[in-house]
Parts: sequence; structure tokens; C-alpha cells
Amino acid sequence: MSPKGKPSAVPSVWARERREPDQPALSRAAIVREAVAMLDAEGIEALSMRKLGARLGAGATSLYRHVATKDELMELAVDEVAAEVHVPAIEGGDWRTAATGAAASFRATALRHPWLSSVLGQAGLAYLGPNLMAFSERLAALFADAGFAEPSRAIDTVLSYVIGMSTTEAAWLTTVARSGESEADFIARLMPAAGRAAAGHAHLADGYAQAAAATTDPAAVREEKFHYGLDVVLDGLALRLSR
Repeated sequence: MSPKGKPSAVPSVWARERREPDQPALSRAAIVREAVAMLDAEGIEALSMRKLGARLGAGATSLYRHVATKDELMELAVDEVAAEVHVPAIEGGDWRTAATGAAASFRATALRHPWLSSVLGQAGLAYLGPNLMAFSERLAALFADAGFAEPSRAIDTVLSYVIGMSTTEAAWLTTVARSGESEADFIARLMPAAGRAAAGHAHLADGYAQAAAATTDPAAVREEKFHYGLDVVLDGLALRLSR
């Protein structure tokens, strides 16, 4: 509540009307596209209204006519890239294949935009954006058609796994990129130190030994790891469905 007892405004760009129409020279769409490009290239820490305005050849004040705060800008950026996520239709009653396709598409989008997963829980009411709403609606239809009495619970379960894995994977790939090395070379350089740290921890040492042997195709290892966990999640949902 506000100090005068009136309800506070909902802290979301989607909950307020635009104060004035877009200007042809500097539209909200152009601002968001440039923000996404900046986030992809430099990360969340580098994004500021001042720097974004400089990239667009405009002052920060001009940006604020279209986007009130940086939080609103992040909401818009999240919704912009959400349009890239594909949710396949169920074919022949095979809901698992459709759910796997949706999860894989979300992961691929999160890896193209490494900042995405980490801000989903920080971008206010980001789920009110039209692209995220459409994505959620397609997922809800998928799990409803599969026979789940409460599709939202199935959605929450799958997305919690996918977002968690994508956040970790994106952070790892960002670290690798900053090293200037290939992923395989970075792992090869890391493994001796990891092996020494794991000395005396039999299970960890065995795991690091296996990881060291898989440095020839780390992308395939990450892919297999993701789908292993996803299959476990879907196995659990299938068991619930059968009950």
C-alpha cells in the first residue's frame, strides 16, 4: 500500500499505459533490440541506460520516454527473447516428445542469451509479457492435452529443472568464453587442479577422471547431461499421470 492507503502500482512495464507513442527515430522496439544485443555481448553488469543511449545515438533521457526504469527494460528484453522458444504440438499422443522439444528449445534460447535464466526471477512480473504469456499458454495446452489435471504444476516442475540447468550451463560457457580458449582446452587445463582438489575423495576423483576423458566433445557431454536429467523429471511426471 502507498503512504496514503491507496494500492501501490504494480511494478511491471506491462501494467501501465505508455505515456506517449513511439517516436520514429527511437522506438521502444529499437531500444529493446539494442538492449538484447548489448546483454548478449557484454552481460547484465554492462547494461545501463546511459551506455544503451550512447549505442543508439540518444541520451538516457530520451530512453526514459519509452522505458521508465532499467527493471522495465529487463522485462522487455526477457519477453523479446521468449519469442524464440518453440513448443511443439503433441503428435500421436506422445506428450513426452513435445515436452522434450519445448525444454530443449528453452535451453537453446537460454544459451544464445546467457543472461536470460539468471534474470527470470529478478525481472518483476516478467511473465505478463505477451511472448511469455503465449509460451506459457502453449505449455499449459500441452500438459492439459496430455491429461494432467493441474498443468501448471507440471510446467513449474519442468521449467524449474530447465532454468536451473540452463543457468549453470550459461555461467560455465561465459567463463570459458572469457578465458579465450576452446571449451575442450579450458577443461584440459582445469582438470589437473580439479584432480588435486579431489584427492582423498574417491567418488569425486572418479567423476573428474570421467570428465577428463570426455574433453574431446564437451558440448555432447553437456547435451547428454541435460537430457538425462530431463528424462528423470519426465519419468516422474509420467508416473504421476499414470496414477
